[in-house]
Amino acid sequence: MIVRQPAVAGMFYPGESSELKSAVLGYLQHADVITESPKAMIVPHAGYVYSGPVAASAYRCLEKISHQVSRVVLLGPSHRVPLMGLAVSNADCFATPLGEIELDRESIDEILSLPQVRNLDEAHSMEHSLEVQLPFLQLTLDSFKLVPIVVGDASPDEVCEVLERLWGGAETLIVISSDLSHYHDYPAAQAMDRKTSQAIEALQPEQIQYDDACGRNPVNGLLKAAQQHGLKVRTVDLRNSGDTAGPRDEVVGYGAYLFYT
Repeated sequence: MIVRQPAVAGMFYPGESSELKSAVLGYLQHADVITESPKAMIVPHAGYVYSGPVAASAYRCLEKISHQVSRVVLLGPSHRVPLMGLAVSNADCFATPLGEIELDRESIDEILSLPQVRNLDEAHSMEHSLEVQLPFLQLTLDSFKLVPIVVGDASPDEVCEVLERLWGGAETLIVISSDLSHYHDYPAAQAMDRKTSQAIEALQPEQIQYDDACGRNPVNGLLKAAQQHGLKVRTVDLRNSGDTAGPRDEVVGYGAYLFYT
C-alpha cells in the first residue's frame, strides 16, 4: 500500500496527534454555528496559528452533514512544483498524525481520462495546501474517501470540467484550498480581499487575478461550476494574518466561503 506521509506536520500544524486534535477542536469550538449545508467551500491553508480560526469558521458547518458526506474532492494550488493542468496521486492513502485517509481510486481513475489531468506524485509529496485541510476533515466528518488534486496552470474551464465529473450528490463535498492577497500592508490587503470576496459572492471568476488569491485557478473553476449549478455563496469569515497572529506591515489574506443551494 502506498501512503503519502505528512510533509508539514510539526510546522504548519502540531505534529503530535493529541495536540493536533486539541488545536483543531479548539478552533471549531470558537467558530460560530452556521445554518447552511454546503456543497462546496473555500478555506485558507496557512499555518494554523495564522489561518486556523478562519478555516474553522467554514468547517464548523460540517457537523450536521458529517454523516452524509462520504467523498471529499479537495483541490489546492501547487506551491513547489511547476505544473501544467491538474495532478492526482498514485497513493492509496494520505496520512496525518490523526491517521490515514483512503483515496477514492475509482474517482481518480475517472478524471484521469481527461487530458488536463495526470498522475504526478511529486506535486503532492511536499504540498501543504491540501495537507493542512485533512485534520479538519478528519475531525468534522464521520467517514470519507478523498480525491486530492493539485492544480497548476489550468483554466477555469479545465478545472470546472474536472469538478463536473466528480460533482455527485449530497455524498460529495468539494473543498478548495486558497489564501487571498499576499504581503501587502494591512489596509491594502483589506481592500484587495474585500474586492476578491465580492467577486466570489457574485460568481465572477474573471474578476480574480494573479495577485488576488494563490488558489485562483481552483477557485475560478469552482465559480464556473457554481454558476452552472445555481449555487449561492456566503462569506463566513474574512481576516488576515494581522488579525490572527502576525504583524501588520506585510499580511496574508484569508477567507472562508460556503457554496450551497
